[in-house]
This record gives sequence, structure tokens and C-alpha cells, in this order.
Amino acid sequence: MSEAVQKLLAMDTWAIVGLSNDQTRAAYGVAKFLQDKGKRIVPVHPSAPVVHGEQGYTTLTEIPFEIDVVDCFVRSLLIGPVVDDAIRAGAKGIWMQLGVIERAAGRRAADAGLIVVMDRCPKIDWPGYGPP
Repeated sequence: MSEAVQKLLAMDTWAIVGLSNDQTRAAYGVAKFLQDKGKRIVPVHPSAPVVHGEQGYTTLTEIPFEIDVVDCFVRSLLIGPVVDDAIRAGAKGIWMQLGVIERAAGRRAADAGLIVVMDRCPKIDWPGYGPP
């Protein structure tokens, strides 16, 4: 496991971009997994739903408390503005989910001091849960 993955998995407050109450979406299950592991999850979705008992917000910059990790369930083409919002919101890290690859946005985040993980899933990377 990389040092970046280890550092992000140790952080407590995870804003989940793209999280809704659609139980068929990967974001729903990953958010519940993180919550079950003691993480505070914060749904970020245009409709700002309450998910897994946590109030949602329409954007990262509307969240009125500190965010540690921004976990991105959006297409690669849409990740740039999410990264920019994560930087503005003062996040410590950005986690781009499986299949989300945008190197320029990743460099921008890293240049701003964020820890960056790309094309991975915290549920898979969690010690004892994913592939060896």
C-alpha cells in the first residue's frame, strides 16, 4: 500500500462527491463502508440529500466544517472543477475512484499541497478487505 493511500485512509472526514441515495451506485456502498469504519461521511451532490444519516451539501465549498479527504465519484472529464473546489475548501487530500484519471487535475491538487490518490478505491485498499 502506498504512503498516500495510508495517509488518506487514516483521515477522519470524507466528503463523497457524487453520493446520493441510489443504492445501485458504488458511492453508496463505499460511503457506508467508510462510515462503518468510523469515518464521518459528507454527501456532496446537486440535490444535497441526506445519505446514511448525514446531511448533504450541493458543493464542497458549502460544507461548514473541515474536510480531510474528497472522494470523487465523477467522470474523469468532470474532475477538474471538483479538484479546484477541494483546494478552495481546504481539503487535505483528494481520492479519485477507480477509472477516474485526470493527471493535470492531480498535479494541480499536489501542487496545492493535497495528497492525491488516483484510480483506486478505499474499500479495496482498506487493510484486510481488498486484494493482497
